[in-house]
Amino acid sequence: MKIIVSAGGTGGHLYPALALVEYIKTQDKEAEFLFVGTTDRLESQVVPQLGYAYRGLAVKGLVGNPIQKLKNALIFIKSLKKSKQILKEFQPDIVIGFGGYPSASIVMGASQLKIPTMIHEQNSIIGLTNKVLIKKVNKIVCCYEKAYNEFPSNKTVLLGNPRASVVAHQELKNIHDLYHIPASRQTVVIVMGSLGSSSVNRVMKEALRQMQYDDYDVIYVTGKNYYEDMQKELGDLQDSIHLVPYIDDMPSLISSCDVIVSRAGATTLAEITALGAAAIIIPSPYVVANHQEYNAMELVRAKAARMILEKDLNADAFVSEIRHLLKDQTLLQSLKAHACQLGKPHACEDIYQEILKTLERK
Repeated sequence: MKIIVSAGGTGGHLYPALALVEYIKTQDKEAEFLFVGTTDRLESQVVPQLGYAYRGLAVKGLVGNPIQKLKNALIFIKSLKKSKQILKEFQPDIVIGFGGYPSASIVMGASQLKIPTMIHEQNSIIGLTNKVLIKKVNKIVCCYEKAYNEFPSNKTVLLGNPRASVVAHQELKNIHDLYHIPASRQTVVIVMGSLGSSSVNRVMKEALRQMQYDDYDVIYVTGKNYYEDMQKELGDLQDSIHLVPYIDDMPSLISSCDVIVSRAGATTLAEITALGAAAIIIPSPYVVANHQEYNAMELVRAKAARMILEKDLNADAFVSEIRHLLKDQTLLQSLKAHACQLGKPHACEDIYQEILKTLERK
């Protein structure tokens, strides 16, 4: 099987794509892959380093003033022409788009050449690229009921995020061992993404000062850019507060902490539900179409998480919420159970089977 995968711009698009490709390799040793993305974003660096064939497209979104939109439209037309050249050279059996502007070019080109196509939507709010492609593709895979209800029912399946399969089956470490915390101590992990959040950090400076005297440990991920500043201000806190700039094994912490506090990116929530963690979600208000709040609402409605909007975030309310959760074991276990019910640990396997079905109908 020959597969073109397109995932452009962000890790939220790229890492689910990589997870699916890695799974397919275990099922089809002869499978060939070609990644198509941007020429200058995350995937253009990560994918070649992993040893996959890669082609970059110069493409931009249709945003800006009328003149800029026109320029970007002309760039898209050129990228569509290049996409067709790539398709004719590689001759894939199927093209799968995970979002981002390059997906529009390569998936649309495949559709015009009558090559089977699939798109994956990670968020509850349908991304602009996938909106454009709805009528062009053979199959749509989504992760949330909200998106599922907005896509055409005759070609949409609710199978989840491939990252859920990765964390559900990987070997996980224990937070108590990693940070030398007594096994009897409850733990809270607070992380606002790999880069951190300056606005949340401001609140957490006061919150952590209150939490240092409580009977639990806190792992606070400051973000690389803010670590030195937070260390200078909070370096005198009790040993129960652990400041770290970045964590490269979030699944282990999610799986073994008592409460995870995080943003509502698609990959993060896929991991939280796959691992059945109790979560407090603080959606980022700085994302397109406010999609993180909608993602978080899917968990809140299912009683699988609590949510605090950033505009309502303050130290006293936050600390009170943490204390309430840690003392209420019934609520804590209920959140975990409902998160498990939303989890899709077999996402990769299910999506792979859908690929095979799509090719059978070719």
